[in-house]
Amino acid sequence: MTTKIFEDYTPVEGCHDELFDDLHHPRDQYKTLYNRLLELSAEQLEQRQQASDLSFLHQGITFTVYGDDQGTERTFPFDLLPRILTTREWDVIEAGLTQRIMALNLFLHDIYHDGKIIDDGVVPYDMLASSRHFRREMRNVDIVKQVYVAICGTDLIRLPSGEFVVLEDNLRVPSGVSYMLANRNIAKSVFPKIFNNYNVRPIDYYGRALLKTLTHLSPTKEKPNIVLLTPGVFNSAYYEHTFLARHMGIQVVEGRDMVVHNGIVYMRTTSGLQRVDVIYRRIDDDFIDPLTFRKDSQLGIHGLFNAYRLGNVTLANAVGTGVADDKAIYYYVPAMIRYYLGEDPILNNVETFLMTDDKKRDHVLTNIDKFVIKAVGEAGGYGMIIGSHSSAKEKAEFAEKVKANPRNYIAQPILQLSATPCYVDGKIEPRHVDLRPFVLYDGEDVSVVPGGLSRVALKKGSLVVNSSQGGGSKDTWVLQE
Repeated sequence: MTTKIFEDYTPVEGCHDELFDDLHHPRDQYKTLYNRLLELSAEQLEQRQQASDLSFLHQGITFTVYGDDQGTERTFPFDLLPRILTTREWDVIEAGLTQRIMALNLFLHDIYHDGKIIDDGVVPYDMLASSRHFRREMRNVDIVKQVYVAICGTDLIRLPSGEFVVLEDNLRVPSGVSYMLANRNIAKSVFPKIFNNYNVRPIDYYGRALLKTLTHLSPTKEKPNIVLLTPGVFNSAYYEHTFLARHMGIQVVEGRDMVVHNGIVYMRTTSGLQRVDVIYRRIDDDFIDPLTFRKDSQLGIHGLFNAYRLGNVTLANAVGTGVADDKAIYYYVPAMIRYYLGEDPILNNVETFLMTDDKKRDHVLTNIDKFVIKAVGEAGGYGMIIGSHSSAKEKAEFAEKVKANPRNYIAQPILQLSATPCYVDGKIEPRHVDLRPFVLYDGEDVSVVPGGLSRVALKKGSLVVNSSQGGGSKDTWVLQE
């Protein structure tokens, strides 16, 4: 049964359609939503979409598009149709992400201390030492509970088989959780009856869970003073910084608000200096302390790293976690899981080719139409090329970059991301989607927020879901059976 609203819904060939099964019947978890949509006209859906857009505008929920002549600040694109995951699907994701964050923390502690994984030949030393995010300053620095990654946002995609796999890890300053929470609030207002008919797991506790995680990582036993360190109002994620601080009931600070004295970090207040115990930082390593890292940084705190090295303050995430963000190091995560945990990965990596391997590099460049090539340290859809979507000139120029600096690139086969129903121009059509769940770890417990940020490529046929590249997002419902 279809209506005009579904008349242009043609499942994308070769990918997993999240709404319809192979017989073009709605999947069980979507039946209630599907039947409700059959009762709505395009005009009614359009009214709800406009209400959603206005809500984002009034809340000031924006993102930044760099290099766009129309201006950089945009209202965050939101698709009003939720993505729905079953309990069984989520259980696999949750177990896989728990396993992954445990292994990554063990890896980071190991490489900055004994280096056993290097000695045993599991990860090559040259690959580690050549990563621009490897911080030699962190060697033999002991941190609270050995937690390097307390907050993680891992990007997952779904293969044509329906299997979820890991596309990349985001360990330095993972962003997007505020959009996840805003999406939920708006989705509940757009489809209140439908939401109530589904038994959807809550996510609104995230702020409390994050505060609890940061509290457990305090170096002091007394009630810790926790702050969020931001680069300032001109940062593209500043909305998220203030949003999370408000939800946790903590202060947003900039580097100029802080001072280090005798190895202790203090915040300037109207009543004098106040000690700071935990810093949830949204600033990259390079800029956090001009005495240790970039001397021209105007964002950091002079002497912060020394206070950190002395164990007088906790930074979340830890300095040096970026080495595990390196897309070439990502290649070795399944081996890390086997090495440290003695288990097979629950969530596999996407097949990845290191461009430092001469044979694999030649194979990729010879068949570039079949691959996505990415710079190992970039994010947001930048520093990459999709061979099948690029001109001969673009491919040739990118190939020369790879040949000139193979360590800086990896390649992955072009995969058909799963497709989810989206409301586009008065019709419901499939669009490619990924998923960024958010994981918290306090040294004892792992918490994976049920859902995450589902990012959609709103341009028809596009595989790039980043908002900075024309993508949007939608609410993710995980059902509780």
